[in-house]
Amino acid sequence: MNKTYRIVPALAAALLLAACGSTPKTEAPAPVDNRTAQPPAPPPSQQPTASTTTPRPVTANPLDDPRGVLAGRSVFFDYDSNVVKPEGQTLVKAHADYMKQFPGARIALEGNTDERGSREYNLALGQRRADAVKQIMTLVGVSGDRIETVSFGEEKPKAPGHDEAAWSQNRRADIVYKVKN
Repeated sequence: MNKTYRIVPALAAALLLAACGSTPKTEAPAPVDNRTAQPPAPPPSQQPTASTTTPRPVTANPLDDPRGVLAGRSVFFDYDSNVVKPEGQTLVKAHADYMKQFPGARIALEGNTDERGSREYNLALGQRRADAVKQIMTLVGVSGDRIETVSFGEEKPKAPGHDEAAWSQNRRADIVYKVKN
């Protein structure tokens, strides 16, 4: 009898483990005729609401997006040149599109140069750079009276230093917004 008391709990545990390891059988759903059947509507608690199905409008100003194209505010130039490079043209056109979308926006284009050249020459080159950016903006539809141009020549360097790495950062025209809309 002592042996029976040991076997019964072991047998019960084995049956319990076997029952846990099996997967319940489910019946296959009845075939549905997709030509006429409509899916059942979800319960009201699961129905989508307007806020979950339609995206919320973005109210942030694109000028404030640090990852957006409008975050770039400097158009860079080659040495002794006022020709806007292709990547600069893309940036200028993006800012022009913004200005067309927001008629209250006004900008100043600040022409800059590196330290090489006389003060007078650099002021004139900085002005040509600012004017070149303005010309692109007006060609794509921004009114010229919303754009101010000024030259700082070599007076406001972006990068300190006396090498090509610094000079390439200082040969630029900066786009400065006066009014954000």
